[in-house]
Amino acid sequence: MVKVTLPDGTKKECKDTLAASVVTGNTKEDLEILRHSAAHIMAQAVSRLFPGVKLGIGPTIENGFYYDFGLQHGLSEEDLKKIEEEMFRIIREDLVFKRTELPRDAAIKKMEALGQPFKVELIKDIESDTVSFYSQDDFVDLCRGPHIHRTGALKVFKLLNVAGAYWRGKETNPMLQRIYGTAFFTQTELEKYLKFLEEAEKRDHRKIGKDLDLFSFHEEGGPGLTFWHPKGARMRNLIENFWREEHFKRGYEILYSPHIAKINLWKTSGHWNFYRESMYSPIDVEGQEYILKPMNCPFAVLMYKTKLHSYRELPLRWGELGTVYRYERSGVLHGLLRVRGFTQDDAHIFCTPDQLEDEILGVLELAQFMLSSFGFHEYEIELSVRGKGEKEKYIGRDDVWDHAENALKIALDKKGLPYIRMEGEAKFYGPAIDIKVRDALGRGWQGPTIQVDFNLPERFDVKYVGSDGFHHQVVMVHRTVLGAMERFIGCLIEHYAGDFPLWIAPIQMRILPITDTHIEHAKKLQALLLSKSFRVECDTGNAKINYKIREGTLEKIPYLLIVGDKEMQDGTVSVRSRRKGNEGAVSVEDFIKNIDAEIREKR
Repeated sequence: MVKVTLPDGTKKECKDTLAASVVTGNTKEDLEILRHSAAHIMAQAVSRLFPGVKLGIGPTIENGFYYDFGLQHGLSEEDLKKIEEEMFRIIREDLVFKRTELPRDAAIKKMEALGQPFKVELIKDIESDTVSFYSQDDFVDLCRGPHIHRTGALKVFKLLNVAGAYWRGKETNPMLQRIYGTAFFTQTELEKYLKFLEEAEKRDHRKIGKDLDLFSFHEEGGPGLTFWHPKGARMRNLIENFWREEHFKRGYEILYSPHIAKINLWKTSGHWNFYRESMYSPIDVEGQEYILKPMNCPFAVLMYKTKLHSYRELPLRWGELGTVYRYERSGVLHGLLRVRGFTQDDAHIFCTPDQLEDEILGVLELAQFMLSSFGFHEYEIELSVRGKGEKEKYIGRDDVWDHAENALKIALDKKGLPYIRMEGEAKFYGPAIDIKVRDALGRGWQGPTIQVDFNLPERFDVKYVGSDGFHHQVVMVHRTVLGAMERFIGCLIEHYAGDFPLWIAPIQMRILPITDTHIEHAKKLQALLLSKSFRVECDTGNAKINYKIREGTLEKIPYLLIVGDKEMQDGTVSVRSRRKGNEGAVSVEDFIKNIDAEIREKR
């Protein structure tokens, strides 16, 4: 049976072996069909240009599609142009997409005969007795479909780049070449998307981080490990100090915990059974196995259990900027956004069931405050719950899960926050609220998360003494309000394109003496501004003033303060700001007052 999209948008299934769908461009599904068909056309073009190519997979992704190829030839930008030209030839040929089905064993023999080992492997993993293929002319590919009816229906597409990708994401498998592309129904949509990519490239945190001397990565030190330079460390420290201050205001205490622990701790918590693929191998310490921590939560539990707590002490809100270590394959590492060691702005709240709703509301309010303080005012909220029929992926009883999910749902409803229910996205120990922030380009970034956990307290026997004098199981809330510090700063860099608000800029101002005779005065001014807790540098180099201004502008320093004879005489500074350009001469006192207000208001 084939699902067909009719021109009026209605869907039906039919037995027609020809192709697939008539798409109108009116729905997201139509666009996915178009892009998946473009991936097949691209695979056909590559097969024509490079006989003997081994075909991997070619799915659609959020903004386009890709296809993985096993090739001896290393693909270049010139090759992409040739592949595009061949795709246009296939489109002009207006070939029909034809669907066929074969018994599973026959399908395996067919792919073996065509010399396609990756397709054979995929078919062997298919549980169905029959397997479907789609062909256009002499090109045949394993596929469930659907597709556009003819290749000529693809009008607007663009191949974007080539990257390496391990077959099925495993480093022990062959390295394939992945071609990324995109397709749209109109040229206008494509041009808009290409402009978006151009702007996103300008904001790439890896390039800006290097240009502004914020951080680096070193193969000698290990992939996926961040080295914070002085300016990046200053910025991170500012964010962390603000985080601590706001948590203290809300009744949190701050913890510090070790970086490793015995393996049995992770077996008790459930991480060893449910999270092992993301954990590093055990370390032998005097005959006992230790693990680098992938999470902070079991440490908070151990600290809670050092004494018996009364209901009168609850809730306990314990925050920790805790560094964790998770195994990420080298192929998915991406600057600050995907690393192997990162610091979570973690917190664990121990409370009674009656306090749970208020605690979730408090976390939501804190998360909204933190996001808005950093300039994020748009976000999407997901309620991540268990997937149906996937109980083996989770720990705990159904009634416990239902209670936890209901508590999160009630809090979101009380706040009037719209959300999407995401089946199968829960953590193994409990459901969660996940908040994705939108940056200046409208891209989504994983940010705050709030998880209700009845299971970990049960596994560790975490209790409190109730008003009735009996012991009761505590409820645990895991939460972050920024997320991983590395990812959050990467997000900040791209959101602001490195042009940070004054309050978090690593260097807020730089004094530029016009000549050597003005250096002594400039240094006195620097000392004054430093005493007011401003972050200020003084450029005492012998370069011309225009060069100094250009350098400061490229480094995105919010304020450049020019000092010459007139400024020395009048007790002023000539101010150049990134926002307004040349603001003219201002008294030092007025400048300090204005800057103080801008920092306080986080403008």
